[in-house]
Amino acid sequence: MRALLSVSDKSGVVEFARQLLEFGCELVSTGGTARLLREHGLPVLEVADFTGFPELLEGRVKTLHPAVHAAILARRDEPSHMEQLARFGYQPIDLVVVNLYPFDRVVHADTPEAEALELIDIGGPTLLRAAAKNYRWVLPIVDPNDYGRVAAVLAAGGPAVVPLEFRRELAAKAFAHVAVYDAQIAAYLRHDQFPDLLPLPLEKLRTLRYGENPHQVAALYRIRGYPAQIGSWRTIGEVELSYNNVQDAAAAWQLVWRFEQPAAVIVKHAAPCGAAIGETIADAVARAFDADPVSAFGGIVALNRHLDEPVSRALAQHLFDIIIAPSIEPTAEALLRRRKALRIVLAPPWCEPPVIWRTTADVALVQTPDIPSRAPQSWRRVTTREPSEREWEDLVFAWTVVPFVLSNGVVIARDQQTVGIGGGQPNRVDAVRLALWRAGDRARGAVLASDAFFPFPDGVEVAAAAGITAIVQPGGSKRDSEVIAAAERAGIAMVFTGERHFRH
Repeated sequence: MRALLSVSDKSGVVEFARQLLEFGCELVSTGGTARLLREHGLPVLEVADFTGFPELLEGRVKTLHPAVHAAILARRDEPSHMEQLARFGYQPIDLVVVNLYPFDRVVHADTPEAEALELIDIGGPTLLRAAAKNYRWVLPIVDPNDYGRVAAVLAAGGPAVVPLEFRRELAAKAFAHVAVYDAQIAAYLRHDQFPDLLPLPLEKLRTLRYGENPHQVAALYRIRGYPAQIGSWRTIGEVELSYNNVQDAAAAWQLVWRFEQPAAVIVKHAAPCGAAIGETIADAVARAFDADPVSAFGGIVALNRHLDEPVSRALAQHLFDIIIAPSIEPTAEALLRRRKALRIVLAPPWCEPPVIWRTTADVALVQTPDIPSRAPQSWRRVTTREPSEREWEDLVFAWTVVPFVLSNGVVIARDQQTVGIGGGQPNRVDAVRLALWRAGDRARGAVLASDAFFPFPDGVEVAAAAGITAIVQPGGSKRDSEVIAAAERAGIAMVFTGERHFRH
């Protein structure tokens, strides 16, 4: 039995190689892996000695030789294959232990191309593809976590007793390993944001507690090559995150970092139900909860400031599923961990990715993130009345929140606190009514943000009757003149942003 070992991730390889030797396996290796094995006193045959050829082209050619690839690709049940091996003096290779250096860890968008090209592995992927193609006779091993499983099977009687399904599993993992590697290289080389072929390198982080519903199975993957965000979250608590937890926490975390001031956001079912800024984070938390205490029950709270003990005591008075913050005081953590079902997530500040993905049925939708590009200074007042200074501040605040509300989205805000949110309705006037119903008496003297234009004046008329004093919306309706006239009649100040913010 012969094994070829050439690994970037060297965790566990020495012990695995030692076990292979105990099974009577000859070790063939290259470069750093060979040096590591020798340092631990293990006998290793260099590939150059195995092939009879030295490394060529400054190491670009090491394993690309028939002595290696014929030994891997030969079908053991095909007499002509075995006869050809014997004619040239080649002996079969039974195990290929190879994993590739994660391209995204050493190559970034600003890495010089000449340097990046030299880091592209040719021999490693070729070895893995050959072994995976011939998995019925050759074991392709890319994951150090599989070393123990392989050793246990070999201990039972050598390669001949390895179950076919286990071999197929290892082959599939090897092809996936190469595919992810190639996808990372393609991402570095391409300049087109939406190319004809767009491979997505996904790496599983963990299995989730369940999917959208308890009977659904789900897992969390990270996109390799993208800045680590959700993948770098650290979860504290006894209960694992579910699919919905990740969705809701991500929505809350994205919104809270749209504010420079101390801010708190509470999300329930992927939509904000309370958002506020304050002089302190404690003030922001209290105001976000006060925005809609009923909906906040069992929600997810995001803070854009350090979580200290006084704030944790305030949060502990209510039932939340998750609290997400950039950092936490040890005493605050100890206090909150008394609630067994509560998860604390520590996360770096949100950084918008270059594109966002969503799958539906058999297709993937890809788009750039929805980041408002028109500053308030560019907004256009369309009514006679100018918004007051307080109204301007609240309009900006409401406009910051509304892109995170399911369309049709409407946000009512006062003193930089949401007091009523309506979204996910098939028509805009119903979204206005829902937001006003949630706001109640607090709608009087408040402002309203609409994520898209008002197609009819009815939404403005309903808002005016409830006491709304200023409105921000994109404009662009065929009936803009009627909508503006309705605002004028009610004495409402209205501004157009010229930019829509639907969220589906």
